[in-house]
This record gives sequence, C-alpha cells and structure tokens, in this order.
Amino acid sequence: QTLFHYDEIGLLKPDYKKDNGYRYYSIQQVEIFSVIEMLKKIDMSLAEIKRFLEIKSPKKTISLLSEKEAMMADKIRKMQQIQQIIHNKKLQIESALNLDFNLIKIQQCSAYSYILSPKVTQHTDKFISQLLMNFIKETKEREIDQGYPIGVLLPNSTILNDDYEKFTHFCLRINDPSLMETTYIRPAGDYVVAYHKGSYIHVHETYAKIKAYLATQNYQITGNSIEEYLLDEVSVNGFDNYVTRIMIGVSKC
Repeated sequence: QTLFHYDEIGLLKPDYKKDNGYRYYSIQQVEIFSVIEMLKKIDMSLAEIKRFLEIKSPKKTISLLSEKEAMMADKIRKMQQIQQIIHNKKLQIESALNLDFNLIKIQQCSAYSYILSPKVTQHTDKFISQLLMNFIKETKEREIDQGYPIGVLLPNSTILNDDYEKFTHFCLRINDPSLMETTYIRPAGDYVVAYHKGSYIHVHETYAKIKAYLATQNYQITGNSIEEYLLDEVSVNGFDNYVTRIMIGVSKC
C-alpha cells in the first residue's frame, strides 16, 4: 500500500507496470525507498522528500542534508535535556521515599546556583500563581529546566521573625550558572537540613523543630532558607503527602 501511494503522488514510480497491474521496481530503487524512509524518520513531509529527490544536484543535496543534520543535532540535544529532567525527577522521588522526617541534621553543603523568579511583591493567590506559571514557562522556553524541584527563597530576616509565608522568589537549581544573566549562588558551608511532610500551612511546625534543634547544637541561623518541593501532586495524592526539603545556612554561636 505504501508503494501504491508513492506511485500515485509521483514520489517513487516503478520501473514498469505489466498489463495485469503488477509493479516492478529495480534494485537501484531499493536505495531510493530506504532514503525516503530515512527522511520520513526525521519528520520530512512526503512533499519535501519529493522535492529533495528532484534536486539531482550534489551541491544542493549536500546543503539540504547539512541542514537536516543540524536539525537532528538540535533535536538530540533537546531529547538529552528531557532525559536529564526525567532522570533528576526520578532520583528526587526515590530519595523522598526513604526519608526520616524526624531527622534534622547539620551538614556541609557545596555551593549551588539557582535562577530566581521576579520578586514576589504581593502575597495573594492570584499574583503568586501567575508568577509561578510565568517562571515555569520561562525555564521551559529557555531550556534551563534540568529536572530539579521548584523551590522558594526565604530571606534570613523572615525566618528569624517566624514569617514563613513571606518568601521573596521562586527558585530553581541549575548546574551551569552561565545559562542565565543573573543567578543566586547559595554559598558552600554549614546548613541545617530538615524535611516537612504535609501541607505548607503547617510548615511553621517544622521550623520550630529546626530552631529547637539548633539551640541544642549551639548553632544559629545566619543564612537564607531554600525550600524545595520534593513530592507534590505530580507523584502523590493530597497535601498530607507533600514533602518539602528545608535548607538554612547556619554557623556556630
């Protein structure tokens, strides 16, 4: 049926037809058929393929194939990025499944780069949801999403004042800070790390536990807090199963 269609549209006609309707193709036409199938796999339409086969010019053929080669390289790059996103999200979910939510610890962390959304100037549901959607859209369009969890940045002052809803930016970790003109660098150093399970409405309870723990360890909060959403509606049902990682810069008293 494929060959019948190619014959009808003039893409690949048989060398000759018998009176009984049988179509006969030459050995040389097998190569043409394989080229057609290859070009279809790189999303060329049959009309484009027909024009390509009518070129009959080595230079023009090379030019077109070079163009398609560049397109395939770009497609491979994009597919590799998607593969990286899938890999990082899988690791993120796997790690969240093995967490001890009662464990709070101080650990040495490397420096990480984050891109930031525009500053939050209103803490209304409408403003924040629109800001988040625009931020996600930008990271997709600029191909800088590498599969790390979306988070929020809370300045040191809001944590010390127990004002945990007043985050200033959405943030997203990236491996290459040169991807953006401006990035937030979370410096290397000591961080208290804890995990909040459940709705964000109750996140103050986890912060209270963090502060109580730091008091027993003779540490104080000196840096900002980054909250990353490890499990959300994508992978679990209901707010009660959400998991947020909290990381705050600290130092010895």
